[in-house]
Amino acid sequence: MFTLPSIWNLLITTIVFIWVAKRARGFLDNQGLSNGTTRSLLVFTLASLLSWGSGEVVDWTEAKIQGKPQTATRSTQEDIAQLLEVLNQVQSANQTKPSID
Repeated sequence: MFTLPSIWNLLITTIVFIWVAKRARGFLDNQGLSNGTTRSLLVFTLASLLSWGSGEVVDWTEAKIQGKPQTATRSTQEDIAQLLEVLNQVQSANQTKPSID
């Protein structure tokens, strides 16, 4: 389920993204790679992946410090039983309808 990120997550991922993007651009400048779309996409992808990873570390750390919130989970057997029940209801509703021919 989707949850909003914490303030720490937003701050740290933003800082990591900016830092990695600057470092990657500097490294590629030193390597002599010319500016272009491919280089920009490479920098963006690298910064995004490392930023996302740092966000996951922040979330993991917060969960360890504060304790993981309890979420309601259902077993797969219950899901399958509910799905079969709905399918049977639809099938019986279709059989009782008079056909328009």
